[in-house]
Amino acid sequence: MPFTIAFYVHHHGSGHLMRTLQIVKALPNYKIILFGSALQTVDLASLPNVTLIHLPLDFNDVNIDEGLEDTIPDTFHYAPLNVPGIKTRMAIMANIFERESPMLLVVDVSVEITLLARLCGIPTIVMAQHGNRNDLPHLMAFQSAALILAPFSESLYVGERNWVYDKTFFTGGFSRFIPDGRHELKENEIAILIGAGGTSINANFIKHIAQQSPTLIFHVIGDEIHNDENANIFWHGRVDHPQTLLESVSIIIGNTGHNTVMEVATLNKRFIGIPESRPFAEQERKAEAVAGRRGIYIVCRDDLWRTKWQDIFEQIIREEPDWSDLILPNAIDNMAKAIVNTGNKFFKS
Repeated sequence: MPFTIAFYVHHHGSGHLMRTLQIVKALPNYKIILFGSALQTVDLASLPNVTLIHLPLDFNDVNIDEGLEDTIPDTFHYAPLNVPGIKTRMAIMANIFERESPMLLVVDVSVEITLLARLCGIPTIVMAQHGNRNDLPHLMAFQSAALILAPFSESLYVGERNWVYDKTFFTGGFSRFIPDGRHELKENEIAILIGAGGTSINANFIKHIAQQSPTLIFHVIGDEIHNDENANIFWHGRVDHPQTLLESVSIIIGNTGHNTVMEVATLNKRFIGIPESRPFAEQERKAEAVAGRRGIYIVCRDDLWRTKWQDIFEQIIREEPDWSDLILPNAIDNMAKAIVNTGNKFFKS
C-alpha cells in the first residue's frame, strides 16, 4: 500500500457518489479517502479501508449573497470572493494533502479542486463527462491531470479526436445492476425514473402521458408520490433497490444522465431519454451519443407536451434495444487498475 487514493465527490445529484463507491469496492488493499459535502449516507461497515472527510458547503443562509457580484476570471468556473465556506473547504483539503502524502486524487468532478491539488503537488485523475468541455478551465484541468478517466466505452465519445481524447482511458460502461433474467417481462408496463438532480419529468407530465395510453401501466420511481385518480399509474417513491421492478417492464423513461443511461443499458431495456438542462450540455451530448440506436428514442424537453406518446410506445415496442458494446463486465476493474497504475508511475513501492 505505497500511496493513498483519495476521491473528490461532487454533491450534485447522486451519480458521482454512486460511481465512486463502486470503484472504491474494487480497491480493498488501498487506504481510501472520500472528500465531499454529501457523504452522510455512506455506510462504512463494509468499507473498512475508507475514511470520510466531510466538506462544508460553500454557502449558508447568512452569506448566500456574498461574493456573487465579482467577475469570475476565465480560468475558473466557480471562484467567488469573500465566501468563508470556500476557504474552509480548501483549507481542509490542503491539510489532508500534506498529512496523507503520498496521495493520488481522483476528481469527480471539479476544475477548481483539480487545480488546487496540482498546486499542492498532488497528482490527479479527472473523471470524464459528456458535454461541451473545450473551455479554458476544463482544458487547464485536463492538462494538469495525469489521466482522464472515462467511465464509458469509446463508442460513446462525442467530440474532436485531439490531445484530450488521446489522454483519455475508456473503461467501458458499468452500473450498480447485475441482471439475473429471472423476472417476468410485462409488455404493457413502463417505468418512469424521476432523477435527484432536477427534472422536467413531473407529476403533471406523467399523468398526461398515462392518459394518452390507458392500456399501459406506468411505474414511477423517484421522490414524488401522488394518490390520484389515474388507475394506470403506480407511485413507488424512492426505491433503494429498483432492479426487480425495472427488469419486469418493457420500456424505461428517464433523463439522459450518465448513471441512468448505464443502468438502462445494463438491463438491455428500451429507453426513451429526455435530456435535461445541465452545465456544459452534459445530458444533451449524452443523448447525442446514444441516439440512433434501435429501441432508443430521444425526446427534447420542449417537445414533451406535444409528442404523441402512444405512437412512440407502439413503435419502440417493436424494436429490440441495441446497447451493444456499451457495458463491459470488467469495466470497474479496468478503472481500478488504471487508477493504481497511474499512482505507481508517481510512487515507487
